[in-house]
Amino acid sequence: MGTVDFGRESDAGWDFAGPADAVPLGAAIIGYRDAGGAGVDLRVAGTAAITVLIEFGDRGLIVDDAVGRRTLGGFVAGLPIEAMRVRGERAECIEVRLSPIQAYSLLGISPTDLGRGVVALEDLWGLRARRLLATVHRAGMPGVFAEVRDDDQIWCGAAGVADVATGRPVKVEMRHRVGSITKTFTAAAVLQLVDDGEIALDTPIGHYLPRLVPGERGAAITVRMLINHTSGLADYLPHAYPSLAAFPDLAKTTPASLDDSRFTRFHATELIEMGVSAPATGKPGGTPGVYSNTNYLLMCQLLESVTGTSAEKCITRNVIERAGLRDTELPAGPHINGPHSLHYEAWFGMIDPPRDYSVYDMSWVGPAASLISTAADLNRFFGLLLAGEIISRAALEQMQHTVPVISFEGKTIDYGLGLHKMTVPGHGTYWGHDGSVWGGGAISMTSADGKRQMSIAVNLQRWNRLDSSGKPQSHPIDDALRAFTQLALCG
Repeated sequence: MGTVDFGRESDAGWDFAGPADAVPLGAAIIGYRDAGGAGVDLRVAGTAAITVLIEFGDRGLIVDDAVGRRTLGGFVAGLPIEAMRVRGERAECIEVRLSPIQAYSLLGISPTDLGRGVVALEDLWGLRARRLLATVHRAGMPGVFAEVRDDDQIWCGAAGVADVATGRPVKVEMRHRVGSITKTFTAAAVLQLVDDGEIALDTPIGHYLPRLVPGERGAAITVRMLINHTSGLADYLPHAYPSLAAFPDLAKTTPASLDDSRFTRFHATELIEMGVSAPATGKPGGTPGVYSNTNYLLMCQLLESVTGTSAEKCITRNVIERAGLRDTELPAGPHINGPHSLHYEAWFGMIDPPRDYSVYDMSWVGPAASLISTAADLNRFFGLLLAGEIISRAALEQMQHTVPVISFEGKTIDYGLGLHKMTVPGHGTYWGHDGSVWGGGAISMTSADGKRQMSIAVNLQRWNRLDSSGKPQSHPIDDALRAFTQLALCG
């Protein structure tokens, strides 16, 4: 049949050029993805009732729509697979809009399904979301999974593998280490005690923990300053991990301590002492604050001092169980219980190929960043938190009072009491947190009105290699994650 030219680019968009029988009457090709993963929207004339994604598999056309994912024969509208080409390159997939009659005859979507609303406008969004997750995977992420909520509608998706050696697929229900998202849980447990009158946010930490933060610093640093990272206390990690001593000068670090400390059992008080003894990052209460795990290990000690039980038990009983989170826990050992992905760490290209760190003693962060959860549980938690069902409305108002804080990555963020604030132009304010541990990362954000939520997890960390100046270089994964986040939060 010969090569088909999918179109030519113009100021108005794309013009479709090809045999008249290449596309069925009433259908319009609206996008394609080439073998390199690049996607382009094709703006062409034609009405649309249903949108589907058609991939070109080895055994035929793979259709992905609301009905499911299935393989058809080797033709679409009489066009053989080998003839589907974009700029001379064989296309990997196209996005096609079909009339109801075409949907029935080609894809098996029945008029009954259409009447029930099984195939609706949301299908187009879901197809785009799945495509963007696949782009994250193609960009170099072994596995990625996410759950997006819009009022009472829930979308779930996953792309890639949980184990690069076996090819075991990643699944959206997998449990995952979510890093510093733990801090929101810890902050909530503290604010519950503020609600009960057992802790005061503006009381010096030296009043509660005089041995851990003695003298003038203990008198100057308040509970609030610990929770919003304006205490001036340095992070202990460069002191606990000798190969990271030069941090934040990444070029002078190595990942050796990650392996050396895989099964090291740290005690929280020794880590706190390292942070308190290190040179201060600023004056107590000064801004911008500097992100520090030392602050949250102190918060955990505060919980233990006030409640008479461990921070892990306090957070589990008062936050995790109260929120009804069935797949969330603060682990006691180095293993992740239940179905999970491996966690691959690259440490800025110095671990090549990336190694799995899913089995790891998490006492190096404790209840500051050791939480294991799922995308569904994270969305449930942040939804309840912002609805005032975990802490009081008054405490939530305190939680959402932000100050500028410099993150580990050197970026200035708006940080409240265990909450990040993110403003999306044209789409309002979102609240949540992100997190990273060795090999595992996650982000969870919820709109201010609680209606729109996104939780996404990835199983590779620090994928950016360093440039000649020692700064992390941009990577296609970064752009792909931003594109998915934009779609997830903004629709």
